[in-house]
This record gives sequence, C-alpha cells and structure tokens, in this order.
Amino acid sequence: MRVNSVADLAQGAEMRERVLELARAKMHDDEIAAILTSEGQRSPSCPDKVLPITVQRIRLHAGLKGLTEQRTRWRHSTDLLSAQQLAGVLNIPVNWLYVQIRQGRLLIDRHPSGAHLFSNTSRVIEAVRKLRNHELNHLDLRITEPHEEGHQHA
Repeated sequence: MRVNSVADLAQGAEMRERVLELARAKMHDDEIAAILTSEGQRSPSCPDKVLPITVQRIRLHAGLKGLTEQRTRWRHSTDLLSAQQLAGVLNIPVNWLYVQIRQGRLLIDRHPSGAHLFSNTSRVIEAVRKLRNHELNHLDLRITEPHEEGHQHA
C-alpha cells in the first residue's frame, strides 16, 4: 500500500537509520537503494523497491552531502573505452565523436546498455585518430556477426 512518507512506512525509522549508516560509509544513493531493496525495504511510492531519490531525500534531510566524484551510468570492462574516455586519450572533444557517429562516418555498435564503447587497442585508437585527421573518410568499428556478410575496417 502506498504511503505519503518514509515515516509512514512500517519500518520507516529503521530504513532511515540504515540509509544514514550506509551514506556515512561513503556509498552512492543507487547502491544504498539496491541494498535496502535486497533487505526487503521499499519506498513510500513504490511497492517493490527503494528508489535512489528516496535515499537522496533521507540523506539530504539529515544534512549529509552526496559523494562528489563523477560517476558514469555506463559500466564496462577495462578493455573497452567509453566515448568520453576515448576523447580524453585522443585529446579531442567528445562531441566530435558523437557527430561522426550521427553522420555515419564512424560506424560502431551500441553496447546493450546503450553506450558507444570502443576497443581499448592501439589499432582502434590510431584509426579514430586518422579519421580525425581526415586520413580516412569513414571508419567501421562494428562487430560483424559470422553469418553476416561484410568485414571490419580498422
């Protein structure tokens, strides 16, 4: 049943204390929400889980600031580079990469999470550098399935 506030939840006081304990342990709001959900807690407006916004509100109401280090919503292995990371390696604006993708000069598959991820290899980095320096007109970094025709350029 929906309620109006954490205080109206049957275990609201316990949830509040747990949020503050985990926040003081330097955990991010989404991680705290996942832990509380696994412990059987829920948000006032959500019957089956704790929302990160609920954690944030409890934390801010108690005067605790959130963690300031930048986080990305894209989680990936170290053998891959995000567009932001690749731009940093090449010392170019990340928007240039997105423009090339949008205009079809840089073809790349999207990761299931929705991110554009690049192989962290010297070959790929050098190929993107050549595209940037107009040594290539287009670059195809898509992974070609074995049953499909075509090949990988890079």
